[in-house]
Amino acid sequence: MNKRGNLRPEIRYSEAFKMEVVGELEREQLPFEHLRRKYGIGGCSTVQKWVRKYGTGTYGKVIRVERPAEINERARLKDRVRHLETALADVNIELAVERAYTKLACARAGITDVTAFKKKAAGTSPGRRSSSPGPLG
Repeated sequence: MNKRGNLRPEIRYSEAFKMEVVGELEREQLPFEHLRRKYGIGGCSTVQKWVRKYGTGTYGKVIRVERPAEINERARLKDRVRHLETALADVNIELAVERAYTKLACARAGITDVTAFKKKAAGTSPGRRSSSPGPLG
């Protein structure tokens, strides 16, 4: 019985052996299980641990190759999205300020129905609709 309480003896692998297994795995692009069986390695995740420790980081990675025009297009689109998000935030702030100003102006003028005031200011009466929203939206 070993330290862990298992009946089979504990097997220790040399650093050179581990690196050779990982090298073969990366060169041949073989499954972990294939090499584990080939060399009689006991643990299910032992080879994966060796790959993380001794590997080059290329096994199982997807490498994306792009032309310079594609890279530039992605950067341009990211900049465009950032610009549009900023513009949207600015418009939302302006709208909030305009609404607050309209409420304050109506309160000071003694107008209680702000919606009716906006319609009247836009040139619309409750029975008639205008095609343009007017200065107060």
